[in-house]
Amino acid sequence: MNMGNIRILSGTYKIRGKEVELAGMVFPMVEEFKVGARGGYVTVNGKAIPGFPDRNIKISVDTAASYENAGNAAVTAREETDEETIERMRERFDMLEEMTKATKKGAVRAMIVSGPPGVGKSHGVEKVLGKHDLIATLGDRPVKYEVVKGAMSAIGLYCKLYKMADKDNVIVFDDCDSIFSDELSLNILKAALDSKKTRRICWNTDSFKLRNEGVPDSFEFKGSAIFITNIKFDNVKSKKMRDHLEALESRCHYIDLAIDTDREKMLRIQQITKDGMLDEYGLEPEVVEEIVDYIDMNKKKLRELSLRTVLKVADLAKAFPTKWEAMAENTVMRRA
Repeated sequence: MNMGNIRILSGTYKIRGKEVELAGMVFPMVEEFKVGARGGYVTVNGKAIPGFPDRNIKISVDTAASYENAGNAAVTAREETDEETIERMRERFDMLEEMTKATKKGAVRAMIVSGPPGVGKSHGVEKVLGKHDLIATLGDRPVKYEVVKGAMSAIGLYCKLYKMADKDNVIVFDDCDSIFSDELSLNILKAALDSKKTRRICWNTDSFKLRNEGVPDSFEFKGSAIFITNIKFDNVKSKKMRDHLEALESRCHYIDLAIDTDREKMLRIQQITKDGMLDEYGLEPEVVEEIVDYIDMNKKKLRELSLRTVLKVADLAKAFPTKWEAMAENTVMRRA
């Protein structure tokens, strides 16, 4: 609950490992001064100011006199620095990999990963599962995960879940968004990911497909699921579907990678190329820099501002060293 705005006179908050002095900043107060195990603090709404966590946070202060009522003063207008944005995105993707590991171990039953296309959602998940796949292959054991892409019917979903029903199996739905717009598919997923100890899925109508494939009309699902999607569930307008999606979301951990603006997408591109995304192309460092600059200068004209576009331009730079920019103008940009 917002109790009005306060101005910090003396206080700090640790942002990504660094203690930051907040004197003079105005926050919406949520809870007044308290003393905890680590000393005094006041609770404020961090979501109100860019660069702070999207939740209530505890600002370290010595006493209640370390802040004052800010009256009608507006919340501090602060821009998240490029370094803070890059670190925030890096933390989200590190978290994605850790959560994927937990899903593979069965500690996490299901996870939804939401974000714009071409930022590396699928890569992070498949990199972790691929390591387990390699270990299974070397040990002459069956692979225990599968990636499903494209459209899928409700009965196709039922059959796929049956195939991956064993413990430690993970099924990844990558841009398989048709299941989110079908009521029957959502009901099947809700049963598969229920919080009950036993998760039994039933198909209560006669089906030649099930008989033909030897799939029973009910089974216990012990596996895990990861959904990778461009859809933001909050933006779904149909109340009926939104209710189903909320029920599904309540059964899953939800990671929003929060890369929504062109600035954030461009910083993500700079981060990943700096981390070596284009190393396999064997391009000179100055060419890689020219590619990133080209993407940045033309970001408003591109068909899609994403890592995929960077790879497309790198393909051209490799194939046409002297005229890749002219080629890119005709292949990755929208017509005026």
